[in-house]
Amino acid sequence: MNRPLSSPQIGLIGCGNWGKHILRDLIGLRCQVSVVARSTASRMRAQQGGATSILGEISRLRDVDGIVVCTPLSTHFDVISEVLDRFPRTPVFSEKCLTNNLPDAANLASRAPERLFVMDKWRYHPGIKKLAAIARSNEFGKVIGIRTVKLGWGDPHPDTDPIWTHLPHDLSIVLEILGFIPEPVSAVADLPGAKVCGLTGILGRDPWSICELSVRSAVDLREVRLHLEGGVAILPNSYSDCIEVIRTDAPSFAKEPQVEKRAISQEMSLRAELEAFIDYLAAKGAPPKSSVAEGKQIVETIVALRAMAGMPLD
Repeated sequence: MNRPLSSPQIGLIGCGNWGKHILRDLIGLRCQVSVVARSTASRMRAQQGGATSILGEISRLRDVDGIVVCTPLSTHFDVISEVLDRFPRTPVFSEKCLTNNLPDAANLASRAPERLFVMDKWRYHPGIKKLAAIARSNEFGKVIGIRTVKLGWGDPHPDTDPIWTHLPHDLSIVLEILGFIPEPVSAVADLPGAKVCGLTGILGRDPWSICELSVRSAVDLREVRLHLEGGVAILPNSYSDCIEVIRTDAPSFAKEPQVEKRAISQEMSLRAELEAFIDYLAAKGAPPKSSVAEGKQIVETIVALRAMAGMPLD
């Protein structure tokens, strides 16, 4: 692409309950957005959201600078494949997870290693970026481990199970903070009556990562804890205005715990990742996070943890 763009032409594939937010932010970033929407409800959302044009098929897209894919996970491989074939030089930004099986993820990674990216919004979250900065600063010594917790009630995605819905977020958080995803070590699943309701997975040993998620919790909780030699840094929830730091060196343990609050930006992660994509199209920024290779690694890790927990692979 690498040319100045005053008003990028973006193709948005899908305009469901999440796609309408993508449309909103793309328009806020001064893009002209052509939406491919097949259902009546999706077409209505595109119209109400201010789409430049609404098309029934990918084949009708013309002259776009970039493409954003936001369709159900079970359709990702087919949709992304068609996009890659029809637009052989156009950068593509796909909602997570890349796919819900490893062969398809490997196929896509081999076909478009330089122009296919995955929308891991948590890598743009101000709190996660602050935790990553602390991890790399050595302010509290080396990283011991990371614990992510996502608890809630129900799962609104009927085409897949909650592990494929939620675990990519946790793994992308680990990737952003550590700079890599540790090897899977073990996992246990919550499978009442063979229904997939949750998983706790352990990755690595030094540093380690524990990812816990459940969709049958009456308590709604999203927490990230970064364990360091000399303290613990915590993002208490998705919309926190600060991270909490508790020092745990020897002098601190002799006293009552003192919680230090460090303010974080309230910038929304979705808009930040879309802005990164638009800047990349306009040759004003680096490629967006995550690469298709990193997206494939997240799929690999999920497949491995599911196997360790005795779960179905898809």
